[in-house]
Amino acid sequence: MQHLGRNWALNNKRKRLLNRPKNNNVSIMKSTKNLIIACSGSVATIKLPVLIEKLQDPSLDFRFNIKVILTEHAKHFVDFASVPQSAELLDDEMEWKAWNKRGDPVVHIELGKWADVLVIAPLSANSLAKISMGLCDNLLMCVVRAWDLKKPLLFCSAMNTCMYDHPITSDQINKLKSWGYHEIPSIAKTLICGDTGNGAMADVDTIIIEILNKLQK
Repeated sequence: MQHLGRNWALNNKRKRLLNRPKNNNVSIMKSTKNLIIACSGSVATIKLPVLIEKLQDPSLDFRFNIKVILTEHAKHFVDFASVPQSAELLDDEMEWKAWNKRGDPVVHIELGKWADVLVIAPLSANSLAKISMGLCDNLLMCVVRAWDLKKPLLFCSAMNTCMYDHPITSDQINKLKSWGYHEIPSIAKTLICGDTGNGAMADVDTIIIEILNKLQK
């Protein structure tokens, strides 16, 4: 019964936040926020285009400037033709190309200064482990390591059920939460691999609701 009550409350909140009347003039009064969406090597990266499109819905309370960080393995799951052109895509190669001499911009530092919020969706088992240990071996890891903890960082773990149910996963998630990062919990469903259980990335509407909630506080 407790889960039913929670789901009912979430569904009502979703309706309030995502199904507001359209107003062609609403953007005049809107606040603009700079948002980084980061994708790591999980098949849930295929939801990136839908996430960007829904974040650009004019009925939302904020207007978003969006930059996307893709790890090398995340790129395997991206249909680049379907990603809205309004979003700037960044990868490891772009960071290294940007710096040639002293005084040139350091991309992972500049991104942290630019962004108001960072959302890692999806966060794979591998990237979760690396963040929990403080590794800095790609653009995403460097942005996270240099992230200003006064700004919201949200993460959406996504992995196979066997990986998600391993005891180390909850330990690593709890470590991130202890630093002030906000978990958007995984859900149970039939995964693309055919297994059924925990570990699927939260649905796109839930992710957007959590972003809006963080920005409205």
